[in-house]
Amino acid sequence: MENNTRNPQGSKIVMLTIKEAAELVDGLTEYRVRQMCINKQIPCIMAGKKYLINKDIFLNYLGCPNA
Repeated sequence: MENNTRNPQGSKIVMLTIKEAAELVDGLTEYRVRQMCINKQIPCIMAGKKYLINKDIFLNYLGCPNA
């Protein structure tokens, strides 16, 4: 069985932790990113106790699709 970890464009899917997502955008705190996950404002998955956020979806949500 093959595990396909590529998106439709052919590039690898990149998942961010809350800390990485907050560092990616100036002015966005870890607290705010966590609240966005808890309130289901952005799609995320739980890996143990950590939230993981798809980088492409996160940037599209913030209006930066090509960043």
